[in-house]
Amino acid sequence: MAALGKGYVAAIAAALSLVNPGEPIRIANMGVNANTVRDLAARWDTDVLALAPSWLSVMIGINDVWRQFRKSDKGEAVMPDEFERTYDALLARTCPRLDGLVIMTPFYVQSARTDPMRRRLDEYGAVARKLAARHGALLVETQAAIDFALLTQDYADIAEDRVHPTRAGHDIVARAFLRTD
Repeated sequence: MAALGKGYVAAIAAALSLVNPGEPIRIANMGVNANTVRDLAARWDTDVLALAPSWLSVMIGINDVWRQFRKSDKGEAVMPDEFERTYDALLARTCPRLDGLVIMTPFYVQSARTDPMRRRLDEYGAVARKLAARHGALLVETQAAIDFALLTQDYADIAEDRVHPTRAGHDIVARAFLRTD
């Protein structure tokens, strides 16, 4: 389980093993902190295609957005058009090899949709929705799950910095994933 991390991927793996005890499910967590879609593209062949998954789940976008708002990272920011082109190209190369695809919207733990970073992230969420439809993927509305939790929880309970989930934040994401059909 350690290779899966301590977050939502491990929680999903544990839940799936309970639901399907006689059917072994191999799950690999290839997420890398701070990666943008550019970084993901650079490691796609080794971290995705080489594993020959039957199903693939992808959540990307928060670091592409976050870097637009940090002065020290602005040169590394990935704007929406490049984000969509790169993400779409990765999925187009991969979908013919898969039995199924799950796309998770990126999230930012901020309920005020007028917040500049939240507004920008919502654009990336729209790209994720568009690509899910284009590639016949299941869509996990992760941002919607976070928004629902924010109705009764303080943002710091979900992600103290609004980006990196706490245990409770990981549980929200895992439940959203497991409820998607």
